[in-house]
Amino acid sequence: MIKRTVEISREPAHLALRNEQLVLQRAGEVIGQIPCEDLGVVVVDHPQTTYSHAALAKLAECGAAVVLCGRDHLPAALILPLADHSRVVWRLHDQIQVSRPLAKQLWKQLVAAKIRAQARNIDGALPAHRKLLALAREVGSGDPKNVEAQAARLYWQWWLATNDEDRLDVFRRDPDGQDLNAFLNYGYAILRAAVGRAIVAAGLHPSLGIHHRHRANAFCLADDLMEPFRPLVDDRVREMHRQGHEELTQPAKAELLDLLTCPMCLDDQQGPLMVMLHRLTASLVRCYAGEAKRLEIPIPCESPDTD
Repeated sequence: MIKRTVEISREPAHLALRNEQLVLQRAGEVIGQIPCEDLGVVVVDHPQTTYSHAALAKLAECGAAVVLCGRDHLPAALILPLADHSRVVWRLHDQIQVSRPLAKQLWKQLVAAKIRAQARNIDGALPAHRKLLALAREVGSGDPKNVEAQAARLYWQWWLATNDEDRLDVFRRDPDGQDLNAFLNYGYAILRAAVGRAIVAAGLHPSLGIHHRHRANAFCLADDLMEPFRPLVDDRVREMHRQGHEELTQPAKAELLDLLTCPMCLDDQQGPLMVMLHRLTASLVRCYAGEAKRLEIPIPCESPDTD
């Protein structure tokens, strides 16, 4: 079943629990109710929203991620469920004990998949498309040559280009920037929440990363696994830009939230991104346990992968 995403931003609401359902109330009136088991992500972007403890606890029990936005309307915190998994201790043990060579091989796969996804976002007639595919083949174990950064410089130069004469630095990626950067940051944060949810559902800990390591980052593994899917956000933001979106309004956020339903393919199976992320994390569990060596990374159904 495809889990639902709910955003609260236009007006405040009180989130309560009644008969296993999340009840949204305003001024004492019920404005909506949804079975908690149907929810995958709840995004709260109104400062006057309130909650009952029972509602948050039930959402966690049902595996939903709650995203809290700050004053800048960008996600500031995540509430993720602790996995209720019978083998969680053993899976955490495998995750902690992962060998450095395996971690480097997994990072190679993630970086190469990300660069191939970036190439899919560039018109095949443009030289940058072929260069990115070539760079993807150059990624080594652990990416010692930092091919990821080389690809990023090339990719962002051509990201908004429509022809061979239209390159140049018309856009500069800035995690603290505004304009299109704000759209990208919001989309990445939603993606991060969905990946984090899949990680804990698999019995893994989101802070124990493959490549990313920082004591102040509680979602290092989510930052690792989301890399191949960042270009999905990039593609959606670019299309919104071409349609005339200039501010991160509620309709714009809704379009970015809809990315979680993007149809993805893996081998002979397909499903929405939020569901297919569980295939990815399940494959990571097998790699940690020594049962597999490759991650199962889904790609957009309409875009055949190219190696």
